[in-house]
Amino acid sequence: MSIFSKLSIIIPAYNEGDTIHLILDRLSAVQLINHIQKEIIIVNDCSTDLTEESVMRYMQSHPELDIHYLKHEVNQGKGAAIHTGIRHASGEYLIIQDADLEYDPEEYNLLIKPVLRGKADVVYGSRFLGGYSHRVLFFWHSIGNKFLTFLTNMFTNLNLTDMETCYKLFRSDIIKSIPLKEKRFGFEPEVTIKIAKIPHIRIYEVGISYYGRTYQEGKKVHWKDGVRAIWCILKYNFWSK
Repeated sequence: MSIFSKLSIIIPAYNEGDTIHLILDRLSAVQLINHIQKEIIIVNDCSTDLTEESVMRYMQSHPELDIHYLKHEVNQGKGAAIHTGIRHASGEYLIIQDADLEYDPEEYNLLIKPVLRGKADVVYGSRFLGGYSHRVLFFWHSIGNKFLTFLTNMFTNLNLTDMETCYKLFRSDIIKSIPLKEKRFGFEPEVTIKIAKIPHIRIYEVGISYYGRTYQEGKKVHWKDGVRAIWCILKYNFWSK
């Protein structure tokens, strides 16, 4: 069985003042298998709402939680916030958690199991595998996600079903050794392509739930991010060592 005592949970946050306390409540309630401890790293990407005030209040009222708060003085993008979180992570493994309520932290254990069995270095949580809850929303978003996953698979020879998923669990020493460049939503294809190039890397995928948001509810991904993702797939496969 793999030795694994602490999970670092990286939360990139931009204008999530209305929901970040709710996701922190869920993280607080999660009991990880094998008595794994939780380290929560919040990276505020220069929010213009009350995200910081909400986090400060939460930390003061929950001193028992291992929460680390970091802040960008200039908005840099989700990818940049993740880079900051990775640098500060101290757990043997780390996972990315959006500050909204689209993904359920109760399902961390699904991603952890292949690691504890000594099988995986990286585990992706797929919204398109298994019989889990999945909110019915945007047709063209699902087509776009599947196309980007297909394109990534074609060049990396992987068989992922959901490259764009938020839930990516990495062995920390591996992800810390990768020079990541993309500061916005290009993080997803870049990290997948660079992970796939590591010799003998063991990548697993498990089914998870998805409680998607509408744009009125705060969703931030737009079609331009899809175009950028295509550029990143080509760039990191052909023009970047």
